[in-house]
Amino acid sequence: MNVLVVEDNIDIGEAVSTHVVADGHRVDWSVNLKDATRKLVSKKYDLVLLDLRLPDGNGLSLLQNIRDGDNQVPVIIMTAQDQISDRWNGMRGGANDFLVKPFGLDELSARIRRIQQ
Repeated sequence: MNVLVVEDNIDIGEAVSTHVVADGHRVDWSVNLKDATRKLVSKKYDLVLLDLRLPDGNGLSLLQNIRDGDNQVPVIIMTAQDQISDRWNGMRGGANDFLVKPFGLDELSARIRRIQQ
């Protein structure tokens, strides 16, 4: 599975990317919306792991662009924003799942497996 990780925190991005690769997937990693958008246009992904707070904007704008473009790629939001309204906005915006940081990497793997089914 081709996975795009969109995460600006280097430690989290490295941990998530390394773990997803260890689970047998291919990973591209973007640290901002501009790079993530470019990658989504140039390559087909089977899953996007999306942070919301990015240096050049909110990840929800990328999610909206994905869904407005009729791209049905599954999206799991990974964020420290833990308010019910944040979850609601993400799910209403088209996310398939929502993980609040900090989360266990085994939980991430379980969520990815569920998306694959």
